[in-house]
Amino acid sequence: MTDTTDRLKCAVLDDNLHAAASCADWSLVQDRIDVTFFHERLEGVEHVVHTLREFHIVVLMRERTAFGREVIEQLPHLRLIVTAGHRNGALAVEAARVRGIPVLGTPILETPAVELTWALLLALARNVPREVEALRNAVGWQCALGVDLSGATLGLIGLGRLGARVSAIARAFGMHVIAWSQNLREERCTEIGVERGGSLIELMNRSDFVSIHSVLSERTLRLVGPEEIAAMKPSAFLINTSRAPIVDEDALIAALVAGRIAGAGLDVFHQEPLAPDHPYRSLRNVIATPHLGYVTRHTYELVYRSVVEDLRAWLEARRLREVVEEHPARALGG
Repeated sequence: MTDTTDRLKCAVLDDNLHAAASCADWSLVQDRIDVTFFHERLEGVEHVVHTLREFHIVVLMRERTAFGREVIEQLPHLRLIVTAGHRNGALAVEAARVRGIPVLGTPILETPAVELTWALLLALARNVPREVEALRNAVGWQCALGVDLSGATLGLIGLGRLGARVSAIARAFGMHVIAWSQNLREERCTEIGVERGGSLIELMNRSDFVSIHSVLSERTLRLVGPEEIAAMKPSAFLINTSRAPIVDEDALIAALVAGRIAGAGLDVFHQEPLAPDHPYRSLRNVIATPHLGYVTRHTYELVYRSVVEDLRAWLEARRLREVVEEHPARALGG
């Protein structure tokens, strides 16, 4: 329950695209709350604490800003946290609960990540960045042969909601799809219309494209390691729009540098933003995007309109849409 006599201060973090203000009607809460949009990234515990010390409410955009116990315990006026989505590996949910601070989440769309998976896969298959660069700079015309999707095999690591959506598009392209995860049942594969792989090594060995759609956990941490990458065909591509720590980064970089696999499409990284000298920025067989999986107009409108709904519910002491789990990604290196 809020104090009706004092105005509240709300920080909306990581609005680097200057999109938050236009994606929701913030006037619905501005009779009680002063909203400040932060367009620059807050780096490090000291900077976060210093900047947010006077704020009562913090709105997080996914996991861009680390909001761990050491931050939460040093914000004396903090009374509410709202995060985009219902999982946030950078947020210490339990530390907030110990202080009696509600942690609310919002709905988030699944389809943009699926669409980006296919953007990366198609760009790899048809050498899109290289061909566009050559055409723009007038240094070549048709630089390399592309790879056909029809008749190729797509291996899916994970066959949940996202994996199932990816498989439907693959079959529309005429691809054969095989899937594997630790607990994947034959009934699930039959329901989706894909082949169940006998093992992860088998899936890696048979696939022309491998796409990861697993949740990060202790069991999936570095699931795709040196042995799994070594099992891939030299002509195969790896796509990861899920969680960076599912793949052993050193093993993947070594394989890409040596040309032991054809390439990788990556939207998630162990540390974001990528360091200026990170190999992914310069390797010609890598297409890397800056964590764009959820960065669409429709997603942002859904998230920020839901944030406003959450703020109103909290102000009016109505039922709250609380985050119900402590997500392990940050502890595991995500």
